[in-house]
Amino acid sequence: MTKQKKGEGFHSSAGLIRYFDAEEKTSLKIPPWMVIAFCVATIVVITAINLIFKL
Repeated sequence: MTKQKKGEGFHSSAGLIRYFDAEEKTSLKIPPWMVIAFCVATIVVITAINLIFKL
């Protein structure tokens, strides 16, 4: 039987884990409620346009 090394994950996902593990302090941070509010506003605008212009 081969020895299993402890602490090593899957090699195919190792790069993604390393990439997403590090967060930059200068990156744009959007709160979750703003994303939801933007989605709701977009739905309302598209529905209003659809009702007004009967597309």
